[in-house]
Amino acid sequence: MFRIVDKKQFSDKVYSLVVEAPRVAKARRPGHFVIVRTGEGGERIPLTIADADPSRGTITLVVQAVGASTECICALEPGQCFDDLVGPLGRATDIALRGTVVCCGGGVGVAPLLPIVRAMKEAGNRVVSVIAARTSDLVILADEVRAASDELIVMTDDGSLGRKGLVTQGVEEVLLREQVDEVVAIGPAIMMKFVAELTRKYDVPTICSLNTIMVDGTGMCGACRVTVGGRMRFVCVDGPEFDAHQVDFDEMLMRMRAYNPKP
Repeated sequence: MFRIVDKKQFSDKVYSLVVEAPRVAKARRPGHFVIVRTGEGGERIPLTIADADPSRGTITLVVQAVGASTECICALEPGQCFDDLVGPLGRATDIALRGTVVCCGGGVGVAPLLPIVRAMKEAGNRVVSVIAARTSDLVILADEVRAASDELIVMTDDGSLGRKGLVTQGVEEVLLREQVDEVVAIGPAIMMKFVAELTRKYDVPTICSLNTIMVDGTGMCGACRVTVGGRMRFVCVDGPEFDAHQVDFDEMLMRMRAYNPKP
């Protein structure tokens, strides 16, 4: 059993859970994810690992309640356990000395971005982080990202925290003032699409994480198939990270709309 040892609420529907998983904590690398299940007949839910402490044998998961299964997960309290937890899964982030790396995250995408920010900094890069949300209440892990970055830019749609505007405005500010060697983007698909369009204009290599569309997490269901460079890929086994300039975001967004309630 995988016991929850700590819980924190970030906003109305977003929670952080620290879970005992010693072997996962030891093996995990930035970009990896786990699959969890809770309750009899519960769904398999892929969640990117936001943090790990091998000495304590714990991993940190950030969960947004968007349906019945994630609501059950967010209702768990310290002392309770996941029925199943498997991982680490996926391909780890390619961490190397690039020079200046801009790491941008939107909403709960900041959680999987955090270990990448830390690893890029530890590799010797200058790291500028840009995080964004609709309002100040939805900004998560700002202190942790700031501590791991050379600079942090916070953007909110309404200007209630940091600067008013979109994540792309913060990224472009950095692109205009200094040489950027790589951009990493994690967040809603529409956000990553526009970051990719922006960085293509400046000819800056860009990596995106498509973890939000995973379902089964093993390549069996096919729900996370995407077109990358004209070829079909599965996010859970071939990713979750890809060259953002090669991803067909329009196709991905069209397929994601199939799950929206009918008008």
